[in-house]
Amino acid sequence: MNFKRISFYLSLFCFPISFLSFINILYASYFDYFLSINTYFITLAVSLLFGLCLLYYGKKSPKNINFIEQLILIISTYILISFLISIPFYLSNYQVTFINSIFESISGLTGTGFSIFKDIKYLDPTLILWRSSSQWVGGLFFLFFLLIVFSNKSFNYKMTNLTYSGESNFNSENNIKDNLLRIFIIYSILSILILSLLNLSGVRLFNSLNLSMTLISGGGFLPIESISKIISTNFQKVILIFSFIVSFLNFYLLFNILNKNILIKDHKEDLYLILLSIIFCCLIYFNNYDGLDIIISVTSSLANSGLSLIKSDNNLSLYFLLITIIGGSLISNSSGIKLTRFYILLKITSLEIIKLISPNSIINKTIFGTDNKISDDHVKISFLIFISFFLSLFILSSFLVVDNIGFEKSFKLSILTLTNTVNSEMFNMQNLSFANLLTSSKISLILFMIIGKIELISIFLIFKKILFKD
Repeated sequence: MNFKRISFYLSLFCFPISFLSFINILYASYFDYFLSINTYFITLAVSLLFGLCLLYYGKKSPKNINFIEQLILIISTYILISFLISIPFYLSNYQVTFINSIFESISGLTGTGFSIFKDIKYLDPTLILWRSSSQWVGGLFFLFFLLIVFSNKSFNYKMTNLTYSGESNFNSENNIKDNLLRIFIIYSILSILILSLLNLSGVRLFNSLNLSMTLISGGGFLPIESISKIISTNFQKVILIFSFIVSFLNFYLLFNILNKNILIKDHKEDLYLILLSIIFCCLIYFNNYDGLDIIISVTSSLANSGLSLIKSDNNLSLYFLLITIIGGSLISNSSGIKLTRFYILLKITSLEIIKLISPNSIINKTIFGTDNKISDDHVKISFLIFISFFLSLFILSSFLVVDNIGFEKSFKLSILTLTNTVNSEMFNMQNLSFANLLTSSKISLILFMIIGKIELISIFLIFKKILFKD
């Protein structure tokens, strides 16, 4: 294990935090929020110091790192960056403990949206902006991991190759910088687009800015207690639906929308997701809810955001929980098991049944009607992901049930944690106080929020490498 090589890449993730600290300093200076400005100066100095030290330590090392080292890099990034993001929370005037600060920062970085703060409207505006920024940068980092690390052909348990629509040489070392820049540009353009549409619809600029960073990352942090206080008109609801759709569909869909050949050939998964969302909406259309509110809840669940305009008196919380487990596209900021993995298991199961009925039948193992074939490895990985998800669900629920929050809430909270979805009114979980949970519960949630993003298989692979060295 070459920690110098890991430290070089780890240093590069520190500098965006320095940039966000600088932005908050400018914001605080411009609007005279000097009460908390020192916390961002400290964060700027600490993130720069960590970044420069790690860069100096690893700058002379070889830059090629193997897949296990990449997994360690990802986990190290979540740990270190969450520490840097936690500094303004810990040093604020709200008497936030260290574990609560880490909890809030990990929740933002993974796009989960769990919060230890109750009265958001009374928070310092700079801290609200900082929370939203943590989601935005977390979403960007995850896309880097997803398209650069998890596309590894030897350990492709994310199976991004099945719906990948970019260049075939994306992972070559020669063009890695160009591809990272490409991801950043597309992600920024989509963020600005959502910001512009929200502002055009009449949403206050500050709320539009925070909400755009939340929506593009599939997060759950809000600049105010309830999204119903921001979104009220039908036009605003349509924009919200569009934002959720952008979040759960293939990251490159809008980029390729002008190329009809690629659009038809490589985005079949997105078509299935759109059709599935329509079916889910139709199933609850006659439940006396506003049509747009239903669409918002379904698309929000698929995007693993959890934000909804449906109130807590609904009887559909389990229904929406099941949708969050499905998640969105393989190449998106959404979590969950993902539609493609369900598709593979269902198709292989049906094919096995057909074999038994008619052994001489010609079996079509293509996925979504494309040229991609479902291999035995795809089936094994899909089944393993399915099993590992429910294993994680059982383990986390066992830890949480000790906290006297009840079995039902423990079960629901475990699903929301593993799918990185906020505990909104849609799931009848909005009254849960994370600040009052046991420290053991908070640590468990922190660990499984990260596992929800990187998959339990990542942890198994690292332990296998440590315990059974080649």
